[in-house]
Amino acid sequence: MHLGPDLLVLGVLFVIAYVLGRLGKSIGLPAIPIYMVVGLLASPYFGWFPISFEHGEYIELIAVVGLILLLFNLGLEFDQDEFYSNAGKLLISGGSYILINMLVGFAFGFMVGWGTREALIIAGITATSSSAIVTKLLIELNRLANRETPMILGVTVVEDVFIAVYLAIVSVVLSGETEVWPVIGKLAVSFLFLVVMFSIARWGGKFVSRLFRTKDDELFTILFFGLALAFGGLGEILGVTDAIGAFLIGLVLGATRYRNRIEQIAIPLRDVFGAFFFLNFGLGLDPSKFPDVIVPVVLAVVMTMVLNIIAGQFVAWLNGLGPQAGINTTAILQNRGEFALILATLALAAGLDERIQPFAGLYVLIMAILGPILAVNSERIGGVVLGTTRKRKAAASLAAAAAANAEPAAAAVESPERVTASGTPEVTGDRDVDRLIEQAMLQSDEDGPRARSSDSRDSEY
Repeated sequence: MHLGPDLLVLGVLFVIAYVLGRLGKSIGLPAIPIYMVVGLLASPYFGWFPISFEHGEYIELIAVVGLILLLFNLGLEFDQDEFYSNAGKLLISGGSYILINMLVGFAFGFMVGWGTREALIIAGITATSSSAIVTKLLIELNRLANRETPMILGVTVVEDVFIAVYLAIVSVVLSGETEVWPVIGKLAVSFLFLVVMFSIARWGGKFVSRLFRTKDDELFTILFFGLALAFGGLGEILGVTDAIGAFLIGLVLGATRYRNRIEQIAIPLRDVFGAFFFLNFGLGLDPSKFPDVIVPVVLAVVMTMVLNIIAGQFVAWLNGLGPQAGINTTAILQNRGEFALILATLALAAGLDERIQPFAGLYVLIMAILGPILAVNSERIGGVVLGTTRKRKAAASLAAAAAANAEPAAAAVESPERVTASGTPEVTGDRDVDRLIEQAMLQSDEDGPRARSSDSRDSEY
């Protein structure tokens, strides 16, 4: 098999992704839609690039590795201390956000005429934010110190837990099993796997840390990379998907004292292999099918935006925050990304309605573009909606007027001594200042009764 032409084209595609990514960064776009667009342009439906798809299994394999590393890093970055110390508050906040979006999303799936399993996938696609995009935006917009940021990060933490449980359920539903007891058995195995891995992550961090006692970076990388792949495969075998297997081993390794060292190596690997996942998803999109899903996609986008407005304000209210914090929360949690594409990939593999793939692709493209734009301008939007912009302008005008009135007095103190047209001496130095203060005090003593009577009169009004 001669792979030279394919390697050349893949290299060119990544260079194009770099160029478009730089342009996207200048206007605040994340990388996910950029990679998808590059894959779409390279798809056989356009025919712009002479890439061979007869033996494209290796691209799919690399894309699977990308998916595994995406979820592995998600588990690695999961803040267990924050979750367990504030579990009640986080579950109420994040659970409310997810519940509102899931229920309406599930009903929406039936409204557009798709089946029960398709509706379950649509609900998952529209219900959860992209943790990667949300975290990146919070950093790039310098909002880590904002009052609503801990709440936003708390919601994403709960979403991560929800994704683990949800994918375990979805994998059983998509397996096609109809008998009750086999379904119960698969669910029991899935949840047992989740409980065991969460327990190891919570209490077995010190034991797992012993496996990583090596100063050799090469062997260190080989070990955690091998564990990510192995548990991805184990998750697939147990019926909870490879993504959740990778997430759970990431969760366990994130509880060790080597977490920061693993992150330093794993994040670049995630970025490269993750790009393959999004690129491969774009390769599978057929633009000719977009017209069939354009109406459901537009309705889903509108539904997501409205639900996020409601959920964002509700979650802000639960946490004792104001409307502006709710608007910031709404805007930044609009972003959809990798989880929606994972669900679409699972749906396609399970033989569900073929429209789900173009639906998810177009929906993520639109939301991944709208989300950052809304997040960047959320303060302005809040200022217009809440009227705070007008109030700030009025306050600024008053401050400017006060500063303008204060300038003549300051100039009088700082200017050299001159005689005005009326013959009044101006200030030249400290001695003149003292003399003028003395005169002013004498004058105030003479005018005291009149001034006091004027003050008492004014106070009555």
